[in-house]
Amino acid sequence: MSSASNVSAPVITALLHGPDRRGLVAQVAGWISLRGGNILHADQHRDEEAGVFFQRMEWVPEGDAALEMREFATFGDSLGMTTDVRVSTEREKMVLFVSKFDHCFHDLLLRWKAGDFNGDFVAVVSNHADLAAATATYGLPYHHIPVTAATKAEAETKQIALCRELGADLVVMARYMQVLSPEFLARIGCPVINIHHSFLPAFAGGKPYHQAYERGVKLIGATAHYATAVLDDGPIIHQDVARVTHRHGVEDLVRKGRDLERLVLAQAVRWHLDHRVLVYGRKTVVFD
Repeated sequence: MSSASNVSAPVITALLHGPDRRGLVAQVAGWISLRGGNILHADQHRDEEAGVFFQRMEWVPEGDAALEMREFATFGDSLGMTTDVRVSTEREKMVLFVSKFDHCFHDLLLRWKAGDFNGDFVAVVSNHADLAAATATYGLPYHHIPVTAATKAEAETKQIALCRELGADLVVMARYMQVLSPEFLARIGCPVINIHHSFLPAFAGGKPYHQAYERGVKLIGATAHYATAVLDDGPIIHQDVARVTHRHGVEDLVRKGRDLERLVLAQAVRWHLDHRVLVYGRKTVVFD
């Protein structure tokens, strides 16, 4: 492996997983090498219990990147692997879902403005009007779609239509305080990343900091995960914790937790956009 000679050249990233067998690493590296590709990074993992092989490859192609992506996907299929291939020149479009809490909202948008993400926010969607003015300062459109128990299905239909119109590749829930329905998740057509303010699977559902305080825990956490039809049960991308003691009240836990939420959600979004997260079953492999 060697460094890229031209940092502006397209970089292809491939994630593969499937039944493990002898020679997979050599076959994949050989395929890239025979076509003149310059491998920048290679990583692999084997789930010993399941017998599943996982691999992430980054390389600069010698020829047409779009053609090589299609050919590599076919090659991956021939190995019996599930293959996902991306190219660095295609930046993912993200839609940010928020309610009233603004700490993750501001953190993500400031990081985006600073160039921290290999993707772009294209709109903000909220069930409240509170963050409309703040969103305008970031130069983004704000879509206020109120949600009540009676209008939830209609509101989600509008959200789905909007995300499709915007060409969303990823929805990020930055403390969006609504439970997305199974129908929404089935129809949205892209991954959804959520931040939950606890160290899942502990304290799922509402008011986890209050639950943690009542239980007298010595650690609190935050969890970024892909949203699924089962609440707070999706594949976990990233988690972190902070120590607390009997001297900390609920407000202390909330304050410490918000710091964790910012960092954990931002890192999860970054890893997703960098094509480092491979989902299988209820778990993920996150390549560093």
